[in-house]
Amino acid sequence: MNKLALRQFLQFAAVGLSGTAVQYLSIQASVMLQASVWQQSSVVTGSAIGYLLGSIVNYILNYFLTFGSGKSHVEAASKYFSVLAVGWCINVGLMKLLVDQWGIWHWYAQVFTTGLVLCWNFAGSKLWAFKDNA
Repeated sequence: MNKLALRQFLQFAAVGLSGTAVQYLSIQASVMLQASVWQQSSVVTGSAIGYLLGSIVNYILNYFLTFGSGKSHVEAASKYFSVLAVGWCINVGLMKLLVDQWGIWHWYAQVFTTGLVLCWNFAGSKLWAFKDNA
């Protein structure tokens, strides 16, 4: 990995902390609601909702800070959110498998899933969503 790519990955990961914080707060809120209101597992739902909310903040920060994109928001956002839609599916699918099917504690499952989705989202963002046309 060259220096620019490494710098962008580290910045992408740092920006992602804001989205991750939103996602993890959403998971915790869903766990608390599950204990008092819902009878079924809500961890997957909390993770899915938090992922969506965090992705909006991350788009803005990555557009301007991480990649300094010159693309129109129509092009960049449509590509970025397409990449993140696949990431969302990976997140929900893995959480469903790890938590609901295999019984892994939701925080272990989410940290593992976050790491995999981070790599997917960065690769898709760098190589397609924010890639310069030049």
